[in-house]
Amino acid sequence: MNVTAILGSRNPEGQTARATNALLDAMTAKGWTADKVFLPELKIERCRQCNPNGWGLCRSDGRCVIEDDFGGVTERIRAADLAVFATPVYFSDLSESLRAYLDRLRRIGRHEAGKAGIEGKRAVGICVAGGGGGGAPACAVSLEKVLNTCGFNLLDMAPVRRQNLETKRQVLQITGEWLAEQGGA
Repeated sequence: MNVTAILGSRNPEGQTARATNALLDAMTAKGWTADKVFLPELKIERCRQCNPNGWGLCRSDGRCVIEDDFGGVTERIRAADLAVFATPVYFSDLSESLRAYLDRLRRIGRHEAGKAGIEGKRAVGICVAGGGGGGAPACAVSLEKVLNTCGFNLLDMAPVRRQNLETKRQVLQITGEWLAEQGGA
């Protein structure tokens, strides 16, 4: 079984990565393989709203006209048994890199071809807030909304703040063990 984690964070040692690693490490200890994608390291453009109505091939063909890393990331998610979306919290919302990726993913999902391998895919969300940490719940609501719009089967959402990171890492470890034992639930 394979889990693919999409991180909207640039820092592989940061709080978002540490929270995500707690989940992934528990799953790999149970025999799963884990794949991590750090979106800020890739070229993911914002949606161009190609035609005057704000749509393009996303709506008619279920694919995006922009030639960047979007398609490759999407294929990695499609190939996985479980997808994890993890983001640092900025202004009580998703990171810019995760927002750009998910905005395009939900657009291709308006067409049957774009839904293939995404609709019903099991997913987990992790939102990690630094600073005062108060934006984590609002970010979790935003991430839940967009993942549901994309058609994911959202199994869990973990709002985390730097003040409770170590406790939430323990919770994510237990969640990862449970997911692995249930075959991704």
